[in-house]
Amino acid sequence: MDVNGGRGLGAPGRLPGYLLRPYHGHEDHLAMAAVRLGCAGRDEVDARSVVERIPTAAEIAEASAELDDPARNQVLVEHNGDIVGYATIRWWQERDGTWLYLHRGYLLPDHRGAGIGSDMVSWAESRIRHLVQHHGTARSAVFGANAMVSEKDSTQLLLETGYRRVFSLVELELADLRSLPEYDGRLPAGVTVGAVDPTSYHAAWKTVVDSYAQAAFTEKWTFERFLATAVPTCWRAAWHEDQLAGVALCSLRRHDPTVGEVEELSVRAESRRLGLGRALLLDGLRSLREHGAESARLYTGTANPHRSYDLYESVGFRRQNEHVRYRKPIGI
Repeated sequence: MDVNGGRGLGAPGRLPGYLLRPYHGHEDHLAMAAVRLGCAGRDEVDARSVVERIPTAAEIAEASAELDDPARNQVLVEHNGDIVGYATIRWWQERDGTWLYLHRGYLLPDHRGAGIGSDMVSWAESRIRHLVQHHGTARSAVFGANAMVSEKDSTQLLLETGYRRVFSLVELELADLRSLPEYDGRLPAGVTVGAVDPTSYHAAWKTVVDSYAQAAFTEKWTFERFLATAVPTCWRAAWHEDQLAGVALCSLRRHDPTVGEVEELSVRAESRRLGLGRALLLDGLRSLREHGAESARLYTGTANPHRSYDLYESVGFRRQNEHVRYRKPIGI
């Protein structure tokens, strides 16, 4: 069997009743959403996560539309005519020039352990090798895969197929924005905090990008992409005299505006250790609350060198789940 230009997925008859077939578009979205819902209990998926939660059929349709050639880079697993799993491939270039080809698969718990998960990984790797050759990125391309710590089946499968953990993100929640600690408003001389207007968008973007200058495994983020997704209603910035010193980019979740997200909190190196991070964070959280958010989420790297984890815990955030990023050499 050949799916989307990849090689065969196991000998015929090895897994009777199973079929891997291309994504067909709108007709598949409800079944794909049912797969994600069916995986949620076993994998302990957090329904309110801002990293990976249980998507609706409409959200799956939106994500599929954003894929490059979804009919070839998304595959569904059928068992006796029913959709029981699917896998998706996407890719991007990181700041250091690495091309990451990420595959992510979901399979209903009752169908795990029979070998179909391994076949899904084999399909993804075969398709990625084809893409890498077509893109001419072989010198800097790697396989990537994600799994939460709570996804024990996926974690075991990835480790058994040669993937290794390279870093992880921890997700935190502040469950009740009514319980924010008080802030006395005192700031260092010459520092002010306020909203971010369009004249400061480029400086805000540059502040965030510069904060990742020494961070590994980070995607390139252009100013054009920043503008395309900008929702500045709850953004806050700190200025030292006439220079932007730090930003808190906060937003309401589009599909659930009762949940706020701290997307970025960045303070320039020369302005750290002055209390600006805490001031910006609390101001951004208050803005989220004023615009209807009841709780807030964020995520940060577990190896964050600026000890932001301590700051988040100090204002009431608590750990929810850990999202692990795995990689494997392609070896074309």
